[in-house]
Amino acid sequence: MIKFTIASTKGGVGKTTLTANLGALLADLGLRVLLIDADIQPSLSKYFALTSARPSAGLTDVLLNGEMTASSITATVIPNLDIVVSDDPEGHLSNWLLNRIDRGIRLWRALQSPLVTQAYDCVLIDTQGAIGPVQDAAILAADVLISPITPEVLSAREFRDGTLELLERLEPGGAFGATLGPVKAVIYRQDRTADARLIAEGIRQDFVRLHSRFSILDTVVPHAKAYKEAATLRIPVHRHERRRGGVMPSACVVMHQLAWELIPDLKGVYAGKPQRREHAS
Repeated sequence: MIKFTIASTKGGVGKTTLTANLGALLADLGLRVLLIDADIQPSLSKYFALTSARPSAGLTDVLLNGEMTASSITATVIPNLDIVVSDDPEGHLSNWLLNRIDRGIRLWRALQSPLVTQAYDCVLIDTQGAIGPVQDAAILAADVLISPITPEVLSAREFRDGTLELLERLEPGGAFGATLGPVKAVIYRQDRTADARLIAEGIRQDFVRLHSRFSILDTVVPHAKAYKEAATLRIPVHRHERRRGGVMPSACVVMHQLAWELIPDLKGVYAGKPQRREHAS
């Protein structure tokens, strides 16, 4: 099982959209996927329709009890895709976690449950932009961190400085048994302009000089209306835009490339075609 946390200290960069679409594609590729909505604004919880109108429990139950239970997990209408919903609109969890010495590892420990390790191949955790104990717990629970960066100078600078500060602060978390995973940044919502391409190249060069924990993925997610349309329709973007004319690749192509880059064993496996199961170990 592999655990991804989609994180950024900057809000509004597309974390939820990326989490939902990547999780849905992995499910369509045959993996058993668990989404976790660790954002106080439950956008991921509402992204896809659920099989239950009122989930009996969610992230609050997981963090308060320090374990995953069947009641904490709700199925979505997409086969192989379940979710732990966000159910803390007032932000009480953050205040509660602040008083816990084990606050950084409670989610990590909950994900060690056989209920998760034996039932799922992949976990994707969405986070809020604001720094806090819930975001810390989500980051420390991951094997790999995925961080979307929009190709804008100020946005990239804020990501670089904020993320470096975040990692330096959480590094001691390894003392509890949870260690920080590598950070894989993805250039997200890139416009088809010369300026955007130059900024994206500058981001790549800048990150080469940073901490060895960072890498920039080759896959670039373009700025395209298909992603907003798919969110409105509450369907995965790879199903919504399978093909498109012009030089820009379709959302289906882009999301497959991203999945293959993150999980190389999936390369060459396409949604809707016969799947192999050995890649998820």
